[in-house]
Amino acid sequence: MVTVASETTGSASELRVLRPGEWEQWYDTLLRAFGGMPEPDEERALWQELTEYDRFLGAWEGDAVVGTAGAFSFRLTVPGGTAVPAAGVTAVGVAATHRRRGVLTSMMRRQLDDVRRWGEPLAVLTASEPGIYGRFGYGAASYQLAADIDTARVSLSVPDGTDDVRLRYAEPGDVVRECEAVYARLVPERPGMLARHRPAWERVGLLDPESGRDGASPLQCVLAERGGEVVGFARYRVKLGWGPSGHDGTVILKELYGLDPAAQAALWRFLYGIDLTSTLVVRGRPVDEAWLYQVSDIRRCLLSKRDQYYVRLVDVGAALAARTYQAPVDVVLEVSDGFCPWNAGRWRLSGDAKGASCERTTDPADLALSVRELGAAYLGGVPLTALAAAGRVRELRGGALTEASVAFGSAVAPWLPHGF
Repeated sequence: MVTVASETTGSASELRVLRPGEWEQWYDTLLRAFGGMPEPDEERALWQELTEYDRFLGAWEGDAVVGTAGAFSFRLTVPGGTAVPAAGVTAVGVAATHRRRGVLTSMMRRQLDDVRRWGEPLAVLTASEPGIYGRFGYGAASYQLAADIDTARVSLSVPDGTDDVRLRYAEPGDVVRECEAVYARLVPERPGMLARHRPAWERVGLLDPESGRDGASPLQCVLAERGGEVVGFARYRVKLGWGPSGHDGTVILKELYGLDPAAQAALWRFLYGIDLTSTLVVRGRPVDEAWLYQVSDIRRCLLSKRDQYYVRLVDVGAALAARTYQAPVDVVLEVSDGFCPWNAGRWRLSGDAKGASCERTTDPADLALSVRELGAAYLGGVPLTALAAAGRVRELRGGALTEASVAFGSAVAPWLPHGF
């Protein structure tokens, strides 16, 4: 138990691990912190099932919950394909009546201490308010793509082999095993993807409350098959509409995965051609998808990009040694970390595409940066050179910045496939 004193009122809140009997009250406090909208019963029940009680915290003042935070146990793909233990920070909220009293800082302090004790070198999150988490050492490490594609005026070129892929409709709940097998094969191929180690996570993609459809159809699913094997799938909704000139329907994509370019192209082509629709709405996709280079008119896709993953190195040495590097690197990093001081100091990183080591050193530093910048660059999606141009990385040895930036990169953009 931790007692947190308020600097403004002198009152205190008790910070402790969540107990099963407290979940309903704890979750209601979280929902209120995010606007107070009620949640469908099926969604609420799923998040309760997913709660790992020994990894979730509540801040209490008397019999009232005034703060919430949790950390799912994940295995996250890093450059090189290894799945690394990571704490998926979630459900962070503070009651509006208790802002600026140190509740959030106390929960972040306890949580990162716990993650270190659990032996997990990384913590990751998605931020409702990005400005909050930088001071706790989290850096924006990946981005997500959104598009509103005018499928009536944009055509799609496809690679050889696309016509060999057969598509068939399936009830989403009837083909979970086949879809999850596709997902599992893709997890090692892209940094940031999460292994679904608990069956309940498979149901996140099936959540389909009527209140969340905004007039669209129930969730639909189409499988891509070749030679009797499922090689991809898409889950989506259709919202029909009519304008002065006729149909004006919208396809709303929820998920799409394909094991190879032909499978992916077959699924995208299918979505473009659904009858009575003229718009395809795409959200939360990787920034390097092939369809960006297959469309006839990129401007009519109305692209936008926003931040997605935030990464925090809890153990700098273990985290940097857990991934590989796309070019040989031997660099001494001077790391500052005011919130987790055990990371501060000089680290020698040596590695290549086969593996890496990262150990304490007293050798002169080649680059100086904070743990926040390391988190941003960790998955290979944010170049160290860009961070240096922003004044957030200092080069202390000529040539070290380019060497490290190339090594830290990834041939595939990092991406988080679903929220948590």
